[in-house]
Amino acid sequence: MELIYRSTRNANETATASEAILKGLANEGGLFVPDSIPALDVSLTDLAQMNYQQVAYEVMKLMFTDFTEEELKHCINSAYDKKFDTPEIAPLVHKAGAYYLELFHGSTIAFKDMALSILPYLLTTSAKKNHVKNEIVILTATSGDTGKAALAGFADVPGTKIIVFYPKHGVSPIQEKQMVTQKGENTFVVGITGNFDDAQTGVKKMFSDEKLASYMDEKGYQFSSANSINIGRLVPQMVYYVYAYTRLVKDGTIQAGDKINVVVPTGNFGNILAAYYAKEMGLPIAKFVCASNDNKVLYDFFTTGTYDRNREFILTTSPSMDILISSNLERLIYKIAGNDAEKNAALMKQLSTEGVYTITDEMKAKLAEFAGGYATEAETSATIKKVYESDSYIMDTHTAVAATVYDKYVNETGDKTPTVIASTASPYKFTRSVMESIDEAYAAKSDFELVDELCKLSGVKVPQAIEDIRTAPVLHDTVCDKEEMESVVKKFLNI
Repeated sequence: MELIYRSTRNANETATASEAILKGLANEGGLFVPDSIPALDVSLTDLAQMNYQQVAYEVMKLMFTDFTEEELKHCINSAYDKKFDTPEIAPLVHKAGAYYLELFHGSTIAFKDMALSILPYLLTTSAKKNHVKNEIVILTATSGDTGKAALAGFADVPGTKIIVFYPKHGVSPIQEKQMVTQKGENTFVVGITGNFDDAQTGVKKMFSDEKLASYMDEKGYQFSSANSINIGRLVPQMVYYVYAYTRLVKDGTIQAGDKINVVVPTGNFGNILAAYYAKEMGLPIAKFVCASNDNKVLYDFFTTGTYDRNREFILTTSPSMDILISSNLERLIYKIAGNDAEKNAALMKQLSTEGVYTITDEMKAKLAEFAGGYATEAETSATIKKVYESDSYIMDTHTAVAATVYDKYVNETGDKTPTVIASTASPYKFTRSVMESIDEAYAAKSDFELVDELCKLSGVKVPQAIEDIRTAPVLHDTVCDKEEMESVVKKFLNI
């Protein structure tokens, strides 16, 4: 049966999976959500015998129902190949009382590779299925990791161009170097004098501008998105939670049907929402622990039922979580509002105009599976040092936020359910913050000296992604104000 996707802001706007992937964002700023989430039709025990690619097919075939088996398997096998430096694709490592799901073994050493390796294939297949003649322009805002992963995925893909906006002073030095050295005739990277929310708002504004869309169409272009607002990003993320669970079954840690908890360091809410969707599919997850840094807008929301972005934006050492408008939360709000697009649209309008909304008690009651927690900068740093000293395991700053919040959650609740922590980036991506947490004496060294020190301490080979940028020339140096984003896009496209 074909699964229909619907806009969170207009019940009458529907799309097939391939149409939703192509479009990225629904009209009026809405997000595409499936009318229902089908149950897994293969047992967890059988899934435990499958490799990552096979699990991916069993999950994605249920969500992308207008793709043929051949099309979907081509997308999966093209994505999850030698680009990943481990055969498991997403290894599960037992350290410090939890199971760390290492999602950073792809070509840009961040969890965004898990979905952005496949998105170009899903998108180009969708374009063929829908007889698209226009060139597709991928428009993306990034808080650091999505940008590079999207650039790497779409570089020199025929029929596409990609434009990435990032906060000029809001990403790590390594993250910035990865983006501005990106090769590819169809790639364009722009630093904006603002924060991630400014970049994301600017991109969404261009998506919902009908006049701009018809002008683009006239010139032979159409926008699509590589952000997690695109369902083609979100569905592949469901896969690794199913995979992680079935690895625990395979190694005898749990029996099929036993419950686990999941802890996710959260910014735009896509990664944790994918886990929630996996539960809707039948994965036995008891609690979703949503971990925030000092920008704790989500912690406050889960605690009070009020979402309030009217606060200071704090730059932290976990920049991919420095977000005050968590776009994917809208999909969850729509769900707990009883799939009521009108009700959801009213709340989103309130967020846009007043910067705040409050859900009803009835809606809040539907969030009982979620627990919120946050970690300060000092706590995050202390966790990196503590786990290194206790387990000789070095984690990045975002994973350390999650580990800190998990420890607090266990101390407060006594809940010892086996727990998977989403480890979202390699420590090599945030070398300075990681090494200075282990020993302040490292502060005197340069970024690439720290890379070599991290290699010595961890015993983990320096990833190719880091070696590639040691001497790579800067190819993108455009910087603009947030008001100039549209004109920069037009200039790049020569229109």
